[in-house]
Amino acid sequence: MSPQNQNTDKDEDLTPEEINAEMAADHQDPAAEIDAAAEPELPEENTGVADDKITALENEVADLKDRLLRTLAETDNIRKRSEKERADTAKYAVSGFARQLLPVADNLRRALEAIPEEDRGQNETLNSIFVGVEATERELHRAFESTGIKVIDAMDQPFNPNFHEVMFEADMPDKAPGTVIQVLEPGYMIQDRLLRPARVGVAKGKKAKPAQVDENI
Repeated sequence: MSPQNQNTDKDEDLTPEEINAEMAADHQDPAAEIDAAAEPELPEENTGVADDKITALENEVADLKDRLLRTLAETDNIRKRSEKERADTAKYAVSGFARQLLPVADNLRRALEAIPEEDRGQNETLNSIFVGVEATERELHRAFESTGIKVIDAMDQPFNPNFHEVMFEADMPDKAPGTVIQVLEPGYMIQDRLLRPARVGVAKGKKAKPAQVDENI
């Protein structure tokens, strides 16, 4: 039998599945071959340049993002400062005018303290003046309170340099040193700020006795 006949016989012995497998092995998919040809391989040096550009762009984006966040934070701080300044202006706008009215309040109080109670009982006209001045003082303090101005409570309080101004010291055995024993001129606060310190007298307290030296030592 000739070799050609032998090959023919061999092919005839193959099953259809085996024949399809051999044909698939001998012929690749044309579409796959086209896709492979369409993807050019970049040189290794070009790949490195592309990576450098990507890194540079990422760094630039990060820098711009950081600048944006800083700008937003600064803008927010400016807004908050502006709001606080407006609020402070509204709260303390009357400070200058209030300082001018404090002597008026002082004079009203002096006028009331200058009229003894026994004289008021004996003189109806004097009592009427006292009542009128007292009402005026009360209205003035009501106006102070409506704008956030209040009197500092200093009597019998420990001396505080933030709110009190010492005018004199006196020996007061029954008072702790530094206690306010007299208010010469009341102090005032406006909101949480000092408008005028209270002028006060404070107790010296007893001086410590020098220690006795034991002569037997």
